[in-house]
Amino acid sequence: MRNTISLLIGVVALILAIIAFIPLLGWANWAIIPLAVIGLAFGATSDKTSGRNLNLVVIGMGALRLFLGGGIL
Repeated sequence: MRNTISLLIGVVALILAIIAFIPLLGWANWAIIPLAVIGLAFGATSDKTSGRNLNLVVIGMGALRLFLGGGIL
């Protein structure tokens, strides 16, 4: 059950992260990364790893986008 919740949170965060790649919407990653961290917490307590891995990818994408856009120095 926790892995399913993690996957659902990860999919929502991934869709939002893809939208945040549009120029001038990179600021949205500041909200997407904490959402993915919550999904990561659910995935870390699960026996399966698919939800955890999806949220790690979303966190990595969001952090890279913030880094390239100058949001994280």
